[in-house]
Amino acid sequence: MVEIKNLHTQWDSLSIDFSALIEENSMFVITGVSGSGKSTVLRMISGLLSAGKDAEILLNGENVALKKPGKRKIGMVFQTPALFRHMRVIDNAAYALAARGVCRKERHRIASEWLEHFELSGFERRWPDSLSGGEAQRVAIVRTLIAEPDLVLFDEPFSALDLPLRQKLGSLLREWQKSYHFTGILVTHDLNEAKNLGDKITVMRRGQQIWTGLPSEFSEERL
Repeated sequence: MVEIKNLHTQWDSLSIDFSALIEENSMFVITGVSGSGKSTVLRMISGLLSAGKDAEILLNGENVALKKPGKRKIGMVFQTPALFRHMRVIDNAAYALAARGVCRKERHRIASEWLEHFELSGFERRWPDSLSGGEAQRVAIVRTLIAEPDLVLFDEPFSALDLPLRQKLGSLLREWQKSYHFTGILVTHDLNEAKNLGDKITVMRRGQQIWTGLPSEFSEERL
């Protein structure tokens, strides 16, 4: 269980408040119109922004709200892949393992297995600039999951892609989430994506949560 309590910040003209109870191995979706504070919430959870003095982010019973971002065991996938352009795909994928001191041969072996699972076998020696948008985003997801974070944050990871590819990768993300049993929080403004990928959905408006419920109960009128 992931418990997030009393996140608060003042962002431009918005007062943003957020709390959530998220089942283990589930996908929690945050949706709402642009500017409602969705991505800001992810940055507070990850530690990139202050979450306020009363914030609690409980992962496996431990409050990580006061820890530095790199110590929280929280992974994040952004709108753009942000791959290291000077590294080949295999080294981008294995970056977290290298940071932990895993030897080159072993981290390449592990990364190759992950890349194969994400339909990227044969891409190991490619450079990021040679990848399509969908391929690059899959490498970014592998780079995040290979670190085995306790929580994975997805900040509109497919919004820059065309609709057919977004739908394909959305379906794959759902399969990956079930196969690898990670707990995730996904931000999206796409209503169909929210319903198809979420186990629970919360709607934000002007920095506040106005509704939380199951995908079957969600409709455009909730926004």
